[in-house]
Amino acid sequence: MDFVWVYTQENIDWIELSELYRVAPLGKKMPESLKTAFTNSRFKCFIFDNQRLIGVGRALADGIDCSYICDIAVNPEYQGLGLGKKIVNKLVELSDGHKKIILYANPGKENFYENLGFNKMKTAMAIFENQSRAIEIGLVSES
Repeated sequence: MDFVWVYTQENIDWIELSELYRVAPLGKKMPESLKTAFTNSRFKCFIFDNQRLIGVGRALADGIDCSYICDIAVNPEYQGLGLGKKIVNKLVELSDGHKKIILYANPGKENFYENLGFNKMKTAMAIFENQSRAIEIGLVSES
């Protein structure tokens, strides 16, 4: 399969991107919120198959100290082809030169990222908008 990789958001259909996150399934992300998040991200990857958005990822980065990779999603019809790995590897490559590259994995996906060279952090802390839900699904533990 010959996929097209795009690294700018100029022609992104934010409704289509929202739908990709829904089917991935990575939850409900509103189109206008996605536009804001991607606009504020230094690095972004979009993968298309015949103009259909099938994969995505982004990284918030400050240019020197920290790059945070997030929102990796691949349409289920295309999972198993190594696209998630390629997105993460591309964002790591784009983040080269940062002192640290960080991401957090959904519970059960840790091995995927460990196989890409990431290590578990012992000191990471987080406050989520819906903290009780984050605790419930295992993203954080109660103090």
